[in-house]
Amino acid sequence: MILQQDLSSWMDSIKPLALQYGGQFIAGLAVLFLGWRLVGVVSRQIEKLIEKKDLDPSVKPFIKSLIKIVLRVVVLVAALGTMGVEMSAFAALLAATGVAIGLALSGTLQNFAGGLVVLILKPFRVGDVIETSDATGTVTEIQIFHTYLKTFDNKVVVLPNGRISSDRVTNYNVLPQRRVDFVFGIGYNDDLKQAKALLMEVIEKNEKILKDPAPFIGLNELGDSSVNLVVRVWSNTPDYWEVYFYMMEEVKTAFDKNGISIPFPQRELHIVHGENPS
Repeated sequence: MILQQDLSSWMDSIKPLALQYGGQFIAGLAVLFLGWRLVGVVSRQIEKLIEKKDLDPSVKPFIKSLIKIVLRVVVLVAALGTMGVEMSAFAALLAATGVAIGLALSGTLQNFAGGLVVLILKPFRVGDVIETSDATGTVTEIQIFHTYLKTFDNKVVVLPNGRISSDRVTNYNVLPQRRVDFVFGIGYNDDLKQAKALLMEVIEKNEKILKDPAPFIGLNELGDSSVNLVVRVWSNTPDYWEVYFYMMEEVKTAFDKNGISIPFPQRELHIVHGENPS
């Protein structure tokens, strides 16, 4: 009986609040629900407009992410206002919790700032092959907080923009030409001039090896078991790996055909025979 009386008293006290604020609360929920769906529709339309614009492919995903976040914040504020939440009180609440949120989201804010740095300074773009301390691959997307790489063995690596903006990044595509370096060893008894001539013949047969800058062949080192020749040729950046594999295969074939040896490290082992223990 006492429990029923307490429950009845509680319901009587709640009714005035429900009558006063219930309509606003329901209206706020409706604004939130409809606004959230409207954000999806508007975002898709804006994305279509962005795709039609002649913008840097690196910028498009960043703008899409930013617009969607801003629209959702606007809907949330509108819903709270419809529910009767005083914006001044809401602002005070945000200010009071701002420090805690800032500490909790420091990494996220750093990633956002890093994304802005990447888009403004453009150390790399979508489609570039880059190397960081964490991964190497092709940039497929630069979003508001993260950059996506596709590795050469077809894996996706997600890198925080905060780290990538402050990390050392090697961009393999930013310049139109690259130098391809090799070291080929020959035996001490082999003809040095003949080996250099064979290397030049192999180089001249490939049209993707540039004439300017001119190829370079020189004696690099008198090693423990070989005379090492350094070869430096230039190619257009997209042809780098094709030139590399061509040289490795054709030099081996040319040396074998002409009796030029390619030494490998060897070790002599002397076995001392002692008396067997009794």
